[in-house]
Amino acid sequence: MRAFFLAVLVLLPIVGGALIPLLPFRDRKQMMIYTEGVVLLNSLLALTVLFYRPEGAFVLFRFTSNLSLSFSLDGLGTVFAALISVLWPLATLYAFEYMSHEEHEKFFFMFYTMTFGITMGIALAEDLVTMYCFYEMLTLVTLPLVIHTLTREAVLAGRTYLYYSLGGAAFAFIGVIFILVYGTSADFVAGGVLDLTKIGSRTNLLLLVYVFCFFGFSVKAAMWPFSGWLPKAGVAPTPVTALLHAVAVVKAGAFATMRITYYSFGTEFLRGTWAQTAVLIPIVFTIVYGCSRALKETHLKRRLAWSTVSNLSYILFGTALMTPLGLVGALCHMICHAVIKICSFFCAGAVICQSGREYIHQLDGLGKKMPKVFAIFTVSGLALMGVPGLAGFISKWNLVKAALDSAHPLAVVGVAALMISALLTAIYMLTISVRAFVLSPKEEESTEMSLCEDAQTDRSTSLKDTSDGVEEEEAAAHKIVPYDEVKDPGWMMLLPLTLFVAAMLVIGLHPQPLIDAFTQIASAIQ
Repeated sequence: MRAFFLAVLVLLPIVGGALIPLLPFRDRKQMMIYTEGVVLLNSLLALTVLFYRPEGAFVLFRFTSNLSLSFSLDGLGTVFAALISVLWPLATLYAFEYMSHEEHEKFFFMFYTMTFGITMGIALAEDLVTMYCFYEMLTLVTLPLVIHTLTREAVLAGRTYLYYSLGGAAFAFIGVIFILVYGTSADFVAGGVLDLTKIGSRTNLLLLVYVFCFFGFSVKAAMWPFSGWLPKAGVAPTPVTALLHAVAVVKAGAFATMRITYYSFGTEFLRGTWAQTAVLIPIVFTIVYGCSRALKETHLKRRLAWSTVSNLSYILFGTALMTPLGLVGALCHMICHAVIKICSFFCAGAVICQSGREYIHQLDGLGKKMPKVFAIFTVSGLALMGVPGLAGFISKWNLVKAALDSAHPLAVVGVAALMISALLTAIYMLTISVRAFVLSPKEEESTEMSLCEDAQTDRSTSLKDTSDGVEEEEAAAHKIVPYDEVKDPGWMMLLPLTLFVAAMLVIGLHPQPLIDAFTQIASAIQ
């Protein structure tokens, strides 16, 4: 009976979110209380269920005797479910203050809350069919969030996001079909489910299918050459981009690659083959490519987006090593990067919300007006670099250890890519903090003129990431707040940021409980 609560964790946010536009709230405060109540209740219930892990599975809907939508909980699913359960209430609290001046709030929080349930469905999926169904639903429920502002740039970004996601899902679907044909079942089983007697001489065909499936799921994880959608999606409100880039969408892509590698195809079948090399090459390239693009980017949120492109491939790198240590490193970075990147995105959102400034050269001197936000941003930058004592160091250390333990030649190349990435991360993150705290603010110009020039500059230096003229449209929609009026945001923004910094320190200084838990999960795949 306790397995029934797994379905509740999925359905409660979906149903509760869908009711937001329909309920007769007297004022905004009532809507906020209801929304936070639904999210917080689901998170508390999830953490309780994760602690008292239910046995067996719960079948929500059965297509055929062999295919169904069903939920169960194993170690890997516990990690992802715990991550989103902890971060979602804080992200929702932050969103209340950020969205206070935006339109169509009810519809925004409807999809925002429903996304919680859809992502939980991916985490708790018992089999590949269930995970794939919720993976597709995740695209549909997050698309309205990407295009929420309905500007031309938002619509173009939404279109790109939809094309990439549906195209990737089509490739992933090939893997689903072949697992159903050549596997003993569609369930997730540590070590994989392929039936070698059915495969016979079709080994290379199955390896090719794995490559297709890995690339398909990694579209949401923004692996090159499918990374272009992620920076463009930064046009969405910051609470959306933080979840897209740190928790829900991109982590769902990384999580799916772990599932198919360790629980569907199996590392014994894949390790040492050309298929492993075929996925490692673009992963290693993306680690350096994403950092290089971030270094060149002058728009604050798009710089963080390109940083995400690089860091997601850290997770994919650990996954593609196809060893227990590799999975430990991948899980470490999935958790650490989520906390670090949601913190840095929320800092960027606070700066944009409080000052109207979106470009890095506009941040000169703002550290004196927003000391709390920029101090927290600096800590997140140090953590992303991998400074000892902070969360990022723990995940990178475990990834390097796993790579050096691996016998694959590309693992050493991957270590070099991680080192280069750490150096570039230090440059593109700390230059923001230095400009904010050390430099003096430039003389203010008229809002429209200044922003349009910034947009023109950004277009010429970011290799035309968006269509011509779109940046000017976005720029004209924002107003720069006079320097003397800029200040730190209210408690609804600062509380999540403070808790994220605390989490970075706790993980960085006391990581062993997490490492032990991940090691126990990874030991089952040997």
